[in-house]
Amino acid sequence: MTKFAYFAGHEQWQPEELVKHAVLAEKAGFDMIVVSEHFHPWVDDQSAAGFAFSTIGAMAQATERVEFTTGVTTPLFRFHPGIIAQASATLDRLSGGRFSLGVGLGENINEGPLGLEFPKYAGRAARMREALQIMRRLLDGEKLTFEGEYYTTDRAKLYSPPLHRVPILMAAGGPKSAALAGELADGVVTSVKDPEVTRERVIDPVTGAAEAAGKPRPTVLATRWSVFANNQDEVWEALLPWRGLRAPGRLDAVDPLTLRERADALPREEVIGRYSVTANAGEIIDIYRPLVDDLDADVVTLQMASLDQERLIAMLGSDVLPELKRLSE
Repeated sequence: MTKFAYFAGHEQWQPEELVKHAVLAEKAGFDMIVVSEHFHPWVDDQSAAGFAFSTIGAMAQATERVEFTTGVTTPLFRFHPGIIAQASATLDRLSGGRFSLGVGLGENINEGPLGLEFPKYAGRAARMREALQIMRRLLDGEKLTFEGEYYTTDRAKLYSPPLHRVPILMAAGGPKSAALAGELADGVVTSVKDPEVTRERVIDPVTGAAEAAGKPRPTVLATRWSVFANNQDEVWEALLPWRGLRAPGRLDAVDPLTLRERADALPREEVIGRYSVTANAGEIIDIYRPLVDDLDADVVTLQMASLDQERLIAMLGSDVLPELKRLSE
């Protein structure tokens, strides 16, 4: 049966607000909270950028049932993979086993501001291959001495180990990352525009790589962006913290000011046109139904922007989740 996740975006909301949203999401019936992890947001004028691992710790203490995952963190530059393993183990303990780790290859907007390198895809993927091994082995309790091309550990061990096995999911939008996730992670995080494209480029490669590695069927966490609004003016206002996400050069930018200026130089219709827009519960169900019916995702994440997030969460709980859960049975 599919689980349904609420997306908590650090790029828009301050951490104390996100904790409130997590409590409301649990009350609404969500199974999981997907928490973004950023150093810089997508724009500089209407934004936030709290420290996700602290926020999740606070969420864990404020809730009882809902699960958590990072969506996603990058264990390659700002953080040594051993530190991410330590953070994950701590969050597993604080949440009573409700944490899984989502990782990805990142964006320069989180690394460049700290003077860190941000190599091309091949370099980042090579680092991720080592990072996945280090994190898995530490989380599994190993006292690890590791000598890689990029990372080294010397008898590293987690002395506050997780209480449960922490799954590791890796973000992928194409077959290379999907294959790496299938080989070394427990599953994949993928953003869906066209379900058939996602199946061809992500689901089939991650499944094939897992089978080749003799591993169980990988977990699929599928996300999709949508905006809940009544008209184009409301859509634009709801997207203000996110408009840089669709700006040219997103992966390489360092300053949110740059992305905001690039986004505002585009026609508003072009930015809005890259999101699914909905004005009622039935339309929301139609937007996320394909992730259940066509992809058979294990977790479907409702990644939504609105002008009243608390009202939206309540409506999702009363009018959307019951139908989506029925469809997934």
